[in-house]
Amino acid sequence: MSDMIPMTREGYNKIKAEIDRMENEEMPKIVKRLAEARAEGDLKENAEYHGARESQGMLQAKINQLRGKLACASIVDMSKLPKDEVAFGATVTVKDLDYGDEEEYTLVGAGEEDYDSNKILCTSPIGQGLIGKKIGETAEIEVPRGTLKFEVLDIRYE
Repeated sequence: MSDMIPMTREGYNKIKAEIDRMENEEMPKIVKRLAEARAEGDLKENAEYHGARESQGMLQAKINQLRGKLACASIVDMSKLPKDEVAFGATVTVKDLDYGDEEEYTLVGAGEEDYDSNKILCTSPIGQGLIGKKIGETAEIEVPRGTLKFEVLDIRYE
């Protein structure tokens, strides 16, 4: 993860709060489960102990992953971005040239993605394919299932 990860201050704070919650709420619960399981005696065949250890490892891995995102974070100043082309933070309305339907995507940074509401990472294939495009231009984006062709209909910043 040597590449910088663009994100807003809000996205950065959201990830930081998630790490804090994991470390201060979830981890103590797991440590308590470990202590209780350890008190039961023989650890070789103690399923509770091994389950708690596995939970602890998985939680620590998630914390480390989020810390890695923060370490590579690049806070984007939205006021310095061009307003006439697609960039980080833009909400873009596109027309799928193969199917004729319209889609709307908001390009966000790590911690802010929500695919149910079409908030996609600006580092995703679709995000990368749209960045730099202006209204009326066509983006051809390679994705695993083939090539998507979008015409940019509208760009707005909120």
